[in-house]
Amino acid sequence: MIQLLLTWIQLVVMGEVELSCRAYVKMFLHSCLFPRCSINGLLLASSSASGPVCVTDCVPLLHSHLPLAPITQLALTQVDVWCSQTQQRIVGYYQANACVSDSSPTPCALKIADKISEQFDSAILLMLDGSKMSPDYRVPPIVMYERKDSRWTLKDKHTIMLRQWEETRAIANQMLESGDHTLLVDFDSHLDDITKDWTNQKLNTKIAELASPANGSM
Repeated sequence: MIQLLLTWIQLVVMGEVELSCRAYVKMFLHSCLFPRCSINGLLLASSSASGPVCVTDCVPLLHSHLPLAPITQLALTQVDVWCSQTQQRIVGYYQANACVSDSSPTPCALKIADKISEQFDSAILLMLDGSKMSPDYRVPPIVMYERKDSRWTLKDKHTIMLRQWEETRAIANQMLESGDHTLLVDFDSHLDDITKDWTNQKLNTKIAELASPANGSM
């Protein structure tokens, strides 16, 4: 009990960001589904949560024409409406660049992240490092930024937490190997076929089934 209390105090003091298994696995699968494309999406948290940012889910957005403003604005609007109906809020943005050796934020990433930060002060910008996304890599392949003094700066890696990382990594790799990454629907795919569910409820259920015996949490 004391250890849990100390951990919570540390989270508050350090301004930690926690990524859920669901959020990470969906970002990973989105990148794997379109390995030669730049991909992006939105990071979500419970609208009732306070204190440290706990990213509970993500919405995969695009895998083509990322800088195309009208599509991005349409997606942001629809996700915002859905979030208001499901007691969630947009707390950040993620992106993986087509060039795996480049994990730097692009002008598009910075622009969208800026827009999110206008609505959420503690917004985060997360870049996936394609050079570290092999199944054997033991470190989370993420580079995170936070907005300070009107600029996006690297966030201290010690204030980023992914609980049960080994189990989360194993689930991501298992789903990739079994072909479950094809279940993922991003907003791009939804626009091509509006019967496809961009909220990915089917995929969420699959991740929950795999996560429950591993760590009891999504």
